[in-house]
Amino acid sequence: MVRWPRQNGRSGETIISNVQCWDLVMDNDEYLYVSDTKKHEVRRWEIEEKNGTLVAGGNRKGDRLDQLNEPRYICVDHNQTVYVSDFLNSRVMKWTKGAKEGIVVAGGNGSDPSRSQVYYPARIMIDHVGTIMIGGNGQGNQPNQLNYPIDSSFDQQNNLYVLDRDNYRVQKFLID
Repeated sequence: MVRWPRQNGRSGETIISNVQCWDLVMDNDEYLYVSDTKKHEVRRWEIEEKNGTLVAGGNRKGDRLDQLNEPRYICVDHNQTVYVSDFLNSRVMKWTKGAKEGIVVAGGNGSDPSRSQVYYPARIMIDHVGTIMIGGNGQGNQPNQLNYPIDSSFDQQNNLYVLDRDNYRVQKFLID
């Protein structure tokens, strides 16, 4: 992972090595969180830190509560709770700060796309109280369903837009 200066950015500085990064986010305290799909873990990095701190997974790939299987997207709340889209386990995991194992908050019942499932979860977002805002109605093309959501964004009025890849659409959700 390379950090580039904002001005005169002609050369970067390697800040994290030996990582197969899928996603990275920064929290309000400026810690950097990195999902590593090769090591099946998520680490938190302070500025200038060399090894990072394990915050999710790290016990080889698997489906136990202390394991991940190709963690992809991550989201961090104001309490440094980490939410992980555990891609090959078809679940979303929640890891509170300092926890040795996570909690399944969505899916975890295999990769069958049914009402009780998340099917290979991609980008995830949480609201300010830590709840999942959309999905949970199975895979499909109805207004309350998604089929391979891959990205999302909020506008200035706090409406949520979700890129629903396999339905060839962008869904708009009004958030109260």
